[in-house]
Amino acid sequence: MKISKEEILKIAALAKLSLDEEQLTSMEADMNKILAFVEKINELPLEGIEPLEYVNEDTNVLRDDQVVYTVSQYDALKNAALKDTDYIKVPKVLG
Repeated sequence: MKISKEEILKIAALAKLSLDEEQLTSMEADMNKILAFVEKINELPLEGIEPLEYVNEDTNVLRDDQVVYTVSQYDALKNAALKDTDYIKVPKVLG
């Protein structure tokens, strides 16, 4: 399978790229090399081989989320440099 300059221009337009003639020629050569490499897969004997979903059989062992209050509001406010009655005051970040 070969890719044409028209197809590359269509892909470039979708990606909002502007290619000059030199870039277009280079892109055509690169894309054709990629397609030739991918077509090599058709030469492999793949009958009876299932598609790979994961590289290994490991699964993540995750703990259940648990809500734990480690610092009380009173203790947090006690250590705050600037505070209101119930909140910690911080400098304004957004304008």
